[in-house]
Amino acid sequence: MKLPFFVYGTLRPGEHNHDLFLRGRIRSEEPGLLPGAVLYDGPGYPYAVEAAGGTVSGEIVTALPEAYGELLAVLDHLEEYVPGDPRSLYERVARDVTAGDGRTVRAWVYVAAPAVAARLRAHGTPIKGGDWLTRR
Repeated sequence: MKLPFFVYGTLRPGEHNHDLFLRGRIRSEEPGLLPGAVLYDGPGYPYAVEAAGGTVSGEIVTALPEAYGELLAVLDHLEEYVPGDPRSLYERVARDVTAGDGRTVRAWVYVAAPAVAARLRAHGTPIKGGDWLTRR
């Protein structure tokens, strides 16, 4: 499935990984919201943890068709996601996100892997309002 990506942390415009990983590989980006998740502060980057009642702010990023495979591999590596590996920090999952104009878009989202999510639920610090850009 060649889905767009929903980014909510260091890949957002103005954040340090945006230009490093997305420049030259994307066709478009637009504001979006991920319902059913709570954002937690991490060691320099956030984690979205699936949970009822929360909403996470971010961007819906659409890759250039010719760059899709490369971008998918680069983002999997950045997020330390290896399919089936229980040591992964994140899992890449397909979720419905809401675009700024209200339409629903199916997108890849990197959410906290089960062990990380359990630790965050027990001891983590949620980011009020679910927006990484307002955490400071």
